[in-house]
Amino acid sequence: MTPFAFVYALHVLAALVWVGGMFFAWMVLRPAAVAALEAPPRLKLWLEVFPRFFLWVWAAVIVLPVTGVGMLHLSFNGMAGAPRYVQVMMGLYVAMLALFLRIVALQLPELRRAVDAEDWPAGGAALGKIRKTVGLNLLIGMALVAFVAARPHW
Repeated sequence: MTPFAFVYALHVLAALVWVGGMFFAWMVLRPAAVAALEAPPRLKLWLEVFPRFFLWVWAAVIVLPVTGVGMLHLSFNGMAGAPRYVQVMMGLYVAMLALFLRIVALQLPELRRAVDAEDWPAGGAALGKIRKTVGLNLLIGMALVAFVAARPHW
């Protein structure tokens, strides 16, 4: 395996974990939880799910720029030689990171406070904010994957 192939594989796996995890949560887990659980246990479930998933997202948040910079140097001899689409990928990563940090720093603590206080309406509202933010991040992530897949193979 070439150094580029190894770095590229790590990069793709990190993106797969992050975007795939959001897709699973949005399209599979959320509807199942709504169908099967009343508000209190559903909100408690999400408080168990988020930290486990976010551990993997943190790994992706670190691996993606490290491997991205590695590929920049292995393929284009740095940013100066990189094509425009690399800058687009970097910008979309920053947008996704900002949304993730919003969830972790602002929205998840709001959900935790509401559940700890057994304020189920406030918990539902907090979870709704997280759902919308994850939905936006999922759309950006899927657009990024589609954009990269549509590019000529480098």
